[in-house]
Amino acid sequence: MSDIHQQTVICLPTYNELENLPRITTVILETLPQASILVIDDNSPDGTGDLAEQMAMGTSRISVLRRARKEGLGRAYLNAFRILLDRPDVALIVQMDADFSHPPARLPQMIQAAEQADLVIGSRYVPGGGIRNWGIHRRLISRFGSLYARVWLSLPVRDLTGGFKVWRREMLGKVLQYPIIGGGYVFQAETTFLASRLGGRVTEMPIMFTDREMGISKMSAGIAFEASWRVPLIRWKNRDVKRDA
Repeated sequence: MSDIHQQTVICLPTYNELENLPRITTVILETLPQASILVIDDNSPDGTGDLAEQMAMGTSRISVLRRARKEGLGRAYLNAFRILLDRPDVALIVQMDADFSHPPARLPQMIQAAEQADLVIGSRYVPGGGIRNWGIHRRLISRFGSLYARVWLSLPVRDLTGGFKVWRREMLGKVLQYPIIGGGYVFQAETTFLASRLGGRVTEMPIMFTDREMGISKMSAGIAFEASWRVPLIRWKNRDVKRDA
């Protein structure tokens, strides 16, 4: 493996993840000994932000971005991305959940794959991938959501709503030159769509997604409703986005 992982930052958005944060950061830092973590906390009422700052005082490998209020997953990531893109030492930027639904053990393989790709997606819906601890109702909603987005956006990516991603900084910088309208799961589809439209090399790697054991899921009916009308809007508003020459 090359030393590209030495310039990797893992973005961990948090909202009421007090129980999960110490565990997930420990596992990530042990899995990637040269990487660092940026915790993005949306003013968690359970004290997650305070805990993150205490942890950051004990190691230079953890930093914290505290936001004044909860504005959604997409806004949290965009805030963090812009900060990291101002740092010339950062080569790779990782998106993942703080609740162990995304397996940290897959990080080394995904980072290795980023040597040949601009965006690597940890996918539930390619051969070898899957989901644990979800009921049939939520499985159907997720499958339909990804299929719905794939059809509207005309993309071969099978897990368009997945949030476990490794970005090359150059590709992410190009994507962020365009206004991002989506929050929640739509944010994931929109950024992948833009990467593909801009000529990015997008690859999927199988992961086993495991529903959280601690804390409360952030999924809601409002998020699903947002997706139903925002996905077609993504296609329309980016109709003139062209592949790099």
